[in-house]
Amino acid sequence: MIQIEEAVLSQLMLHRVAANDGRSTLSEALFESTDETEDAVLKKLFLKPFMSHATTFEFSHGVNLEYNVLFNLAKNIYEGGDFAENSKNIAQHLIETSKHPNIKDGDLFIARFLDIQLGNKHFEGLGIYKFEDKESFIETKLGDKQMDLQFRKGLGSKKPDKACLILFTDEPYTLLIIDSNSNETDYWQNEFIKHKSKNDFVNNTTDFLTLAKNFITDQIPNEYEVNKTDQLNFLNRSVEYFKSHETFDKEEFETEVFGDEKVIKSFRNFDETWREEHEIELSDNFEISAQAVKKQARVFKSILKLDKNFHIYIHGDRELIEQGVENDGRKYYKIYYDNES
Repeated sequence: MIQIEEAVLSQLMLHRVAANDGRSTLSEALFESTDETEDAVLKKLFLKPFMSHATTFEFSHGVNLEYNVLFNLAKNIYEGGDFAENSKNIAQHLIETSKHPNIKDGDLFIARFLDIQLGNKHFEGLGIYKFEDKESFIETKLGDKQMDLQFRKGLGSKKPDKACLILFTDEPYTLLIIDSNSNETDYWQNEFIKHKSKNDFVNNTTDFLTLAKNFITDQIPNEYEVNKTDQLNFLNRSVEYFKSHETFDKEEFETEVFGDEKVIKSFRNFDETWREEHEIELSDNFEISAQAVKKQARVFKSILKLDKNFHIYIHGDRELIEQGVENDGRKYYKIYYDNES
């Protein structure tokens, strides 16, 4: 979802955090890199895991946003506050919220970035990464006509166990979150970060595709006599609209996908009820997130399953498929095509 080609790592701190405060070590000095290769490795380690994310969040608090500790610390950094000092305060905040017995010790990286692209805009960012487990690797050394192997543990291709990338959009900012093993503990999201789903173009894309899929697969068969092929055709049109447009317009979508006024009216009624039941705010016009479309398209199955004998993948013109019934009751599909490969 984010683009990182132009992103620059500007500041970096490393701390060691533990549930037992006495075992934690808070660093005083920033990491200084003078090697482009090192910068490239760090940027890949810290930013690449978020490139495929298709869900966004924002800071929140049950009483008032001003009581959200991490929001205030991040804001202080963004507005020019001392990075090293605020970095230590972030680590201390994590330590104070890490009281569950299942929480592991880990290395905590706090990194500041410039020029992370989200949509068509560039933003500064603050990344917070906790690595709890290190991977084993072999370092080879050549001595006096002799090779030596040293077995070490460190960070490489492994994603962080927990991470939060804060993009400094309009307040309360935009958050991308990683939380492995969240079923064991919820401190990272609910205590350390405190967030809620964000009403932006990323979630709007995901939510509207989900809404359209539910209408096509659940509601349309209840109101109209449609076969499976017609449903797949509506699903294909929905995905194709999002793939072929850069911006979403609800009326345009309804016309291109459904066409029929009765179906459109039914869709609008379903849309209104669905938003109320799921307590979701959706805009009728928004920029389309290509990454969200790519992820959602995987669940739009275009497969027509016929008994246990055939699976037909339908991606194109509904008019090239005819359905019928033989005199003996057997059903059939007739498919027209020009070329085979």
